[in-house]
Amino acid sequence: MKDDSIKKVLLLGSGALKIGEAGEFDYSGSQALKALREEGVSTVLINPNIATVQTSEGVADQIYFLPVQPYFVERVIEKERPDGILLSFGGQTALNCGVELERTGVLKKYNVRVLGTPVVAIMNTEDRELFVERLDEIDVKTIKSEACEDIVQARKAAKTLGYPVIVRAAYALGGLGSGFADNEDELNTLCEKAFSFSPQVLVEKSLKGWKEIEYEVVRDQYDNCITVCNMENFDPLGIHTGESIVIAPSQTLTNSEYHKLRALSIKIVRHIGIIGECNVQYAFDPQSEDYRVIEVNARLSRSSALASKATGYPLAFVAAKLGMGYGLFELKNSVTKTTSAFFEPALDYVVCKIPRWDLSKFRGVDKELGSSMKSVGEVMAIGRNFEEAIQKGLRMIGQGMHGFVENKELQIEDIDAALREPTDKRVFIISKAMHKGYTVDQIHDLTKIDKWFLNKLKHIIDIDEELKRKNINTLDKELLREAKVYGFTDFQIARAVNLEEECPNMHKAMMLVRRLRKGFGILPVVKQIDTLAAEYPAQTNYLYVTYAGVGSDITFSNDRKSVVVLGSGAYRIGSSVEFDWCGVQALNTIRRQGYRSIMINYNPETVSTDYDMCDRLYFDELTFERVMDIIDVETPHGVIVSTGGQIPNNLAMYLDEENVPILGTAAKDIDNAEDRAKFSSMLTENGINQPEWSALTSMEDIDRFVDRVGFPVLVRPSYVLSGAAMNVCSNKDELTRFLQLAANVSEDHPVVVSKFIENAKEIEMDAVAKDGEIMAYAISEHIEFAGVHSGDATIQFPPQKLYVETVRRIKRISRQIAKKLHINGPFNIQYMARDNDILVIECNLRASRSFPFVSKVLKLNFIDLATKIMLGVPVEKPNKNLFDLDYVGIKASQFSFNRLQKADPVLGVDMSSTGEVGCLGDDSATALLKSMLSVGQRIPKKTILLSTGGAKQKAEMLDAAKTLKQHGYELFATVGTSKYLTENGIENTLVYMPSDKEHSPQALDLLHEKKIDMVVNMPKDLTPRELTNGYKIRRAAIDLNIPLITNSRLASAFINAFCNVSLDDIDIKAWGEY
Repeated sequence: MKDDSIKKVLLLGSGALKIGEAGEFDYSGSQALKALREEGVSTVLINPNIATVQTSEGVADQIYFLPVQPYFVERVIEKERPDGILLSFGGQTALNCGVELERTGVLKKYNVRVLGTPVVAIMNTEDRELFVERLDEIDVKTIKSEACEDIVQARKAAKTLGYPVIVRAAYALGGLGSGFADNEDELNTLCEKAFSFSPQVLVEKSLKGWKEIEYEVVRDQYDNCITVCNMENFDPLGIHTGESIVIAPSQTLTNSEYHKLRALSIKIVRHIGIIGECNVQYAFDPQSEDYRVIEVNARLSRSSALASKATGYPLAFVAAKLGMGYGLFELKNSVTKTTSAFFEPALDYVVCKIPRWDLSKFRGVDKELGSSMKSVGEVMAIGRNFEEAIQKGLRMIGQGMHGFVENKELQIEDIDAALREPTDKRVFIISKAMHKGYTVDQIHDLTKIDKWFLNKLKHIIDIDEELKRKNINTLDKELLREAKVYGFTDFQIARAVNLEEECPNMHKAMMLVRRLRKGFGILPVVKQIDTLAAEYPAQTNYLYVTYAGVGSDITFSNDRKSVVVLGSGAYRIGSSVEFDWCGVQALNTIRRQGYRSIMINYNPETVSTDYDMCDRLYFDELTFERVMDIIDVETPHGVIVSTGGQIPNNLAMYLDEENVPILGTAAKDIDNAEDRAKFSSMLTENGINQPEWSALTSMEDIDRFVDRVGFPVLVRPSYVLSGAAMNVCSNKDELTRFLQLAANVSEDHPVVVSKFIENAKEIEMDAVAKDGEIMAYAISEHIEFAGVHSGDATIQFPPQKLYVETVRRIKRISRQIAKKLHINGPFNIQYMARDNDILVIECNLRASRSFPFVSKVLKLNFIDLATKIMLGVPVEKPNKNLFDLDYVGIKASQFSFNRLQKADPVLGVDMSSTGEVGCLGDDSATALLKSMLSVGQRIPKKTILLSTGGAKQKAEMLDAAKTLKQHGYELFATVGTSKYLTENGIENTLVYMPSDKEHSPQALDLLHEKKIDMVVNMPKDLTPRELTNGYKIRRAAIDLNIPLITNSRLASAFINAFCNVSLDDIDIKAWGEY
């Protein structure tokens, strides 16, 4: 029965998206808030992540954009006085914060009840020793581990257990600070890092090579308990679950093994006393049927988002209801609408989750996968067989692959070594090895991947080899159908039958296969996820497309009253939850205007792939072929390509060729803006300035161009070798070195070189236009100067320090561009300004990543307006002006360098942040302080290390250094900086760089001894010595968990903020109160 004494509930979100904690908590939080709203409970949400769906209108009653930290949560509790609090919907961040509030007696003081799993049970799963004790009571085997408080204990533990061992930090998310050690040296390095994140470190025997199996379990307060889904990792134990390909339901367990582990899961969950949802992870040895419990997460995790999407059983929604006191038997199953939720789903399809890494974005990062997570997003593919699901999934991750076969050849010297060491490319190395004649047994010995999976992969190779013996004329109907059933695309088939030679480009080749296939009458069918393996009638339109079926499960109407929205695909660096927000807003508007909404997306972490966000959800690929399959059967009124970031935008021209009605800006106009040369000449014709640029094909041309415009220049290779995509070069040596590293300059691969303007302000214009006339706009200003990617920059809106004349010119130029490109719908233009000279950097005819931020600060939904315009609904110009706001919003970026071993944490023209937050304040200092604390910066207690780059940056930092001194901070500075500060009468302590070995004190020693509270370090130039010295200091700060800032403008602003605003001065206001 529901507990009626609970009238108001506080929910903690997970803050900025980071590696190990991403969009899945936007999904679970939104679900929980939906469940509470249905119960008539008033909800309060704390989450500084302004780009999420859960922080939008109509989801929670009050939203606080504040750091999820005990201090702020306590102040909100004091103000709002909630009856209950939910801790398990915001990842490890919310869980740790809740445990802290309980420990310090805050919850008791304000009489707030923890709903769902009690804090005691959370402690029992989080604290390793308690966890082992609990499970020993019911004779369940765990991995024997020693909890150590210092390095001496750790060494002793490792000796007793015997190497290899695994080291992990307690209370950490996504395996942070963990790894394998084969000897004492490795143990020492690992422990130092782990101890900087956690007071307790666990040393345990490694079971590398066992299988990893996971069960999702739900339990209510009446002790009813079911398992919703079990999954298994494709990779053996030793690779973090978040890094592994995961298959659900498990394919390689026997019936008895499956039931044995299921019974154990239920026994464990009952004993610990979980109420709501949790997951149990096992290590399992298929030879001896021996098992160990690895861990139990007493919260919703990224695998519960996956399980929800894989089964259609909304775990977070059910968990929130159970927290309110309901029993499982009282809740309806959301999919069938008739059976109760006390029912275990059964699947007649297979689901495959594949992580997406963006390791090439970072300089020097370690590519090897292990027990600490590095992936930034994930995809989920649904198929009627494993082959189909994995091929779909490998295309969805968007790393330029077309499936398991028919990709560009990987150049690998030593295949054996590459199979032994897991990296982000290993699955493609298996493909290469099989083509080279390696047997399944050989590959199994090297990788320890289960033979069942390897045999299925071999099946794909066999079909591929058979296709290679044919050409387009000898390809028969049977073989073509077989290839389609096992997940081959028209593109793969075209390449296999060697059409690449005969056709001008691959798109034409693929169209030939498409025509042949349709001529044979080989068409896909649409299947419905009905979660009960078709035993009960399902009513949701939660769909996937496959060739392994006879007829479609649903009927299609030809009334052209539906609108298709293309989603944003896998989260990656540069495109994440903000585009999900845009897609969801578009779906809402489409429904309100009386159209049926159709979503195509395949990211299990998102709200847009929730079955009740739209009328029909196609959980499938965003490739030209698949989108056309869906459009052919649905015959929609139109398609929206402008709310899903770059993926849908790139499809616009191809869809237009097939006469698909694209809503909003016309495809040819999109092409005119995307194509650098066309866009550039349009600007020149209209007298609009841009940084001078040229596409060059030889070193001589580049030298000539540079002689004309002068250094520094921005270099952007069109074809990238080493992963360094763009760079600013400030002298001849750097330019030559970068070009040798990054690109072979040649006729086929031109390099775009443009003049880089130093010390220029970067300004963004986000706007919505109708027939080329701007209807609403937002101008925002970066705190950092141009040269930091706009996705990494700290942005203030409304702008605080722009000339009125600058703003006037920007509006005028934007109006010209909108008119020339006949824009209908959302667009974004980036500008550079120096002393009123205004230059256009680029223009995107789609929603940009700052749309949710400006919409929420201005309280005007840009996407709602844009969608109405694209649907042709009459709209009036909103009468809101950004200069009337009496508050400021500041968007700050979240970096996940602590996950990316060895990467250099320095910001440049290529984006490296994984997420963002946006906080509001009555003035910019308060807003900045809130947002910097939200992304993990801390206010230093006493000591600051300054190493401030070139002369210009030293001068910029001078005022900040004075402010620090006045507020009683102690300054340490490296050689050049120390000299400069002393000359200007600022007292400081000189420390030495790693290259001055013979002198002391050494900067690195001070960091290791925890004597520094914050590091401000800017590279002076890009010479190897400067980079290695600075790199060592920056990397040490990250590895030892010491706040680091690498930009002088941001450092100055942050220092001024924390010196002039104390925590108690910060206003605690809900979004609605501004």
